[in-house]
Amino acid sequence: MLRAHERIAKEMADPALVRLHRKLERLSCVITVMNTGAHPDDEANGMFAALRFGYGMRIAIACSTRGEGGQNAIGPERGAALGIVRTFEMDAAARVLDADVIWLGHGPDDPVHDFGFSKNGDDTLTRWGEDRIIERLVRAYREERPDVVIPTFLDVPGQHGHHRAMTRAAHIAVDRAADPSAYPHHFAEGLTPWHVAKFYLPAWSGGGGTYDDEVPPPNTTLLVKAPGVDRATGTPFARIGEWSRAQHLTQGMGIWRENPPQSWPLHRLDQQVEENDMRDGLPATVGALAKSENVSSEAGAHLVAAQKAIDEAINAFPHRLRIIDAALLAADQIEKALAVSSAPVRASVGHRLERKLREIDAVILEATGVQARAWVEPSVIAPGGTGTLHVAISSLEQHASATPVLSPKIAVSAQEDAARFVLNVAGDAPFTNGYPPFYRTLGGNGEVAVAIRAEIGGRRVESVIDLEEPLRIAPAHSLVLDPEAVIINLSETPRPFAVKARLDGGKTSAVTFSARPGWEIANQSDGALIAPPETLAPGYHELAPTVDDRPAYRSMAIAYPHIGRTARVDREVLKILALEVKRCPDTRIGYVGGGNDRVGLWLSRLGFDVTDLDGDALQGGLSRFTTIVVGIFAFGNRPDLAAATARLHQFVEAGGHLVTLYHRPSDGWDPARTPPRPITIGSPSLRWRVTDPDAPVTILGATHPLLTGPNIIGTDDWNGWDKERGLYFASSWDEAYKPLTAMSDHGEKPLEGALISGEIGRGRHTHVSLVLHHQLDKLVPGAFRLLANLVQPA
Repeated sequence: MLRAHERIAKEMADPALVRLHRKLERLSCVITVMNTGAHPDDEANGMFAALRFGYGMRIAIACSTRGEGGQNAIGPERGAALGIVRTFEMDAAARVLDADVIWLGHGPDDPVHDFGFSKNGDDTLTRWGEDRIIERLVRAYREERPDVVIPTFLDVPGQHGHHRAMTRAAHIAVDRAADPSAYPHHFAEGLTPWHVAKFYLPAWSGGGGTYDDEVPPPNTTLLVKAPGVDRATGTPFARIGEWSRAQHLTQGMGIWRENPPQSWPLHRLDQQVEENDMRDGLPATVGALAKSENVSSEAGAHLVAAQKAIDEAINAFPHRLRIIDAALLAADQIEKALAVSSAPVRASVGHRLERKLREIDAVILEATGVQARAWVEPSVIAPGGTGTLHVAISSLEQHASATPVLSPKIAVSAQEDAARFVLNVAGDAPFTNGYPPFYRTLGGNGEVAVAIRAEIGGRRVESVIDLEEPLRIAPAHSLVLDPEAVIINLSETPRPFAVKARLDGGKTSAVTFSARPGWEIANQSDGALIAPPETLAPGYHELAPTVDDRPAYRSMAIAYPHIGRTARVDREVLKILALEVKRCPDTRIGYVGGGNDRVGLWLSRLGFDVTDLDGDALQGGLSRFTTIVVGIFAFGNRPDLAAATARLHQFVEAGGHLVTLYHRPSDGWDPARTPPRPITIGSPSLRWRVTDPDAPVTILGATHPLLTGPNIIGTDDWNGWDKERGLYFASSWDEAYKPLTAMSDHGEKPLEGALISGEIGRGRHTHVSLVLHHQLDKLVPGAFRLLANLVQPA
């Protein structure tokens, strides 16, 4: 349930007149434009703001992945949890644009997922399954029926492989969507072939700080021009686009545009013709549908009359009574047109008119002053549990009723009054999917929604609203193991270790670990004391706890102001990595985290003496440390760290070892001033990364102390890496530094900037662009051995 201040902020951001204007805008056009992209944040938000708010077009965004392979600039979530955050960010960005979202990939366990940066569209299509992604796009075309499809990126060398794959698949899917022999199982589900009228490519380059398109963009055949500024807010459309992009906070999106663009160039691929307007040749309005094939004169007359009434409703703004009268007339004429139309006509244009009726109902309710909010208390319910759905309806003159719209495993067991419904969640209900398949602007999202109905002017109108905060079906318990992962150093005698088990929510259930051969487990009231076998094999091991003899789950809370509250639910298991790793004695580490990695934690679990350094500590005595490790992005996220740069340089000169993990050029990294000696981070990043986690690694400094002691780093230490080798490699560096490795993706020139180190004064600075933090989280043995070497005293 939203807190009071959250409700206040929500109300302040949603003034009634803007809300009414937005709903009226929808009535002006019957065209649907679909954007196709590979990740949340791939949208051309400014252009789509102009198409939606300036021209009234419906916007649908088809996105192939949840972005789980990306980075997180605001918090610790990565992988599956980051995919949930970015799904919610995409939905929030879509709300700003009043756009629908259709997800083609369903999270990290689906073949169509974000497996990390790719430089190759062919490789991406192979990993996703080319026919799989095309079939899902064809389904999206047949379900959403877009008139226009616009990918965000070009399929050209130098562009992200995911982007290239989506653009290629989107184009192929256009022909297949219209082909009655393609994917016939769709037709058994009620879908029909659909012809996309226009397919555009962006006529702008995708190059920049990340990508590097190797060929120029195609010529412009259509210039989408902003029709002035947004009438409802007076804001340039490109700035509204940035309101939308700013929801992608994990990716650092959202900029202020002092002189925002007023046009966007497109290239029509299906026909090499120049156009003045995207609407050319398309039935753009309800009235224009009267000229559609086989529409009778009677139906056409009703559609023309409906258009006249729509125009009157829009022009009547902000006079509510006039809007209501005109909207009622428009709805009546559309229904009459449908009633006298033949089945083929209803099949060809009915979807446009039926959506328009839903949009008109929303206008009528808004103009009448009917406002509703709904929430479930509690907002998280376990299978077999109950909750109460509350509906608050405010209306000065009009009576309105509420009817719950429920997912299959939820039922109303009692209605306490017109505004309160007791909900029962079935005992076999699945947990709420953190990767929902769609977001709909007209409501009906989530496990529970509410249909608001009223009789107005002789018409029964209905509009569906979503809950203020989505209901989640989640486990009755959340078990937290501390630690959740244990490192057993086989170079030392294995010793018993304690694991604390905490059930969140004040639960008192029994938590136990089942014994495995060779393991000794003493279950205790607050966890377990575990003794590993004397001859434990190197590698990964798991111990699975139970709660009341049932599988244990952990709900990892996710909460940010721009997306609200949710959680990542997963099976809780104790992860154990057994490996041989040596540590330099008397190593004392100061760790400066940026909130985006857990390197300090892993160093502690390796047995090192680690101190987290806050702003005061950075300004204090640093000489007590042999090594200071700076986490990823920290110079950009920690002003106190940037202020201590000179002190870090002095620490190195005096004999300390400074280890900096990878930074983007935009992360407060000044090539001349941030490192002790100049280091430039390569840009665009596509040219300065190795995306193949199995790419061969050539050791350049075979006798270098960081690679020979206390652990000898060999070929095995580079095996089993996940996602990629590294990114944001150094492209140039001062002669004080020496590159220690060389690596590259297949067919590319070797890069030497992944790991560089230099003696400076009496100390050392080592810059690491390898994705060590990710490998540590994935419990890759070689990453721990390499890290133990990298933090040795200078």
